[in-house]
Amino acid sequence: MTDNIFGSGLRMGGDVEERQVPAGGINTWDFQVQTDSREDVQFSFVVTTGPDSEDAPEWNVVLYDSMGELWSDSQTRREFSLEIEGPKAKAFKLEVTAPKGARYGDTVSVTVNVSSPSGSDSITFDAVARQSILALKTQMDQEKSVADSLSSKAKLGEEDIFAILSPTNLRGYVLVEGMNTDRLREKSRDIRKARSFVDGETSLEEIDHYLTPLSTVVGIMEGDLVELVAGPFKGEKARVQQIDEGKEEITVELVEAMVPIPVTVRGDHVRVIEKER
Repeated sequence: MTDNIFGSGLRMGGDVEERQVPAGGINTWDFQVQTDSREDVQFSFVVTTGPDSEDAPEWNVVLYDSMGELWSDSQTRREFSLEIEGPKAKAFKLEVTAPKGARYGDTVSVTVNVSSPSGSDSITFDAVARQSILALKTQMDQEKSVADSLSSKAKLGEEDIFAILSPTNLRGYVLVEGMNTDRLREKSRDIRKARSFVDGETSLEEIDHYLTPLSTVVGIMEGDLVELVAGPFKGEKARVQQIDEGKEEITVELVEAMVPIPVTVRGDHVRVIEKER
């Protein structure tokens, strides 16, 4: 998405799509300022935090060009002048860092205003704080124990942890969702069988398959040889005859029965021991 199509006089353009930033995370936008000829351009800034501006933590905002830092909101000045050679556009980068103490939904809006004898223009960038999902390494087969211990500690002090997930088919890791990643690490310390967090974040797209339960008949095909692991025929071998994915049931015939009788069982009551060739 691009704001402000370049025309005549002083003008700005760039990507103004709203960004989501984790607590302590950094995001940048690229934009350009263009003039018809060489002239001094006055830059000024308006930084607004929310949703409660009086109680919202401060974001760090920095403006760069190709030579380095030009301005940051840690400075007392809210404006400066810069000579821009037209007509070629000059590139800038705006960087925002979400505070480590950011709460879910905290926002920042940065408006960059420019003015010169040939005109004026402005462009606004918005960001919102979001949660982080981290993967915590554990001792193998101790995932549930670590998750339970972390759940107990999550209730103490600041409520930094939103969710803990320990999928049965993810060995050696527990997934933890929260805002302040430093406090997530603090609360995982001294937990027996817990190791350390994996560097970087995990996205919802990467763990989506853990959030949606798999059908119990996934991977079972007609003709497969299975062993019944529950029910009155536990321990018997059978051949799969039919699969009902909607009900998550399969119909099998016992291979050692005197008379082949179809038996319908739940998908999680069988274990595949030989695939149909």
